[in-house]
Amino acid sequence: MFGKKKKEVPPDGTMSLSGHLKELRNRIIICVIALLIFFLIAFAFSQKIIDFLLAMGKDSGYTYIYTAVPELMLQQLSIGLTASLVVSFPLILYHIWAFIQPGLKRNENALIIAALISGLICFIIGVVFAYKVMLPFMLRFLIGLSKGTSIRANITIGNYISFVLTIFIIFGIVFELPVICVLLTQMGLLKIEWMVKGRKIVIIAAFFIAAIITPPDIVSQIMVALPMLVLYQLSIWLCTLLLKLKGGAGQNSKLLSKIIAIFRKGEK
Repeated sequence: MFGKKKKEVPPDGTMSLSGHLKELRNRIIICVIALLIFFLIAFAFSQKIIDFLLAMGKDSGYTYIYTAVPELMLQQLSIGLTASLVVSFPLILYHIWAFIQPGLKRNENALIIAALISGLICFIIGVVFAYKVMLPFMLRFLIGLSKGTSIRANITIGNYISFVLTIFIIFGIVFELPVICVLLTQMGLLKIEWMVKGRKIVIIAAFFIAAIITPPDIVSQIMVALPMLVLYQLSIWLCTLLLKLKGGAGQNSKLLSKIIAIFRKGEK
């Protein structure tokens, strides 16, 4: 009589609006707590991360300065926040999926899981490509422009870290292109015919985007635009392959149903 009231669950197993909001609140709190914990850990190692990023520029001949008293500390905070977001991202994706999962069908659930996992892998590949290929080339090329002149490259730490993180994010997002295209085609929002017909427009758009996000030189623009175009063509091939496999699976299921129907007629 004086005990707690039992939580009433609707007969159909659905959750009320207040239940959804409570679940959403709990998941957001978990993500925020994880971000804070990872931020504190990353901030403790932020200077080592900064030294690791600066080493690439030092190998290319850059020297670094800072022009504001709190600039070094601000970069440590920036690195700590960025690192905590990167480490917490899989956890955030999991809670997003877990929140929407009850409302998904079985095939939609599998599609979302595959998209989240492959998207995370592609983002990591893009960052590694930027670190191993793009950044060393761009840094050497840009500092090479000052050779033979009386200009010396003294780069502020803030500008350098911002440039490096921007390149990482750009290539991480660019390498998501196949995943996005496959997801849209599987959902029926994008057709392969549209992708093939729009190839010329994509070429122009790729070089336009590359001209905006890279330094004002043609070599850097080509180095950014070419991976985008290669990934776009890869997206077309991948979407075509998946469509053929899906069609083949559908034909096999129809053939199997016909065989089963023949056997049933024979038994009668």
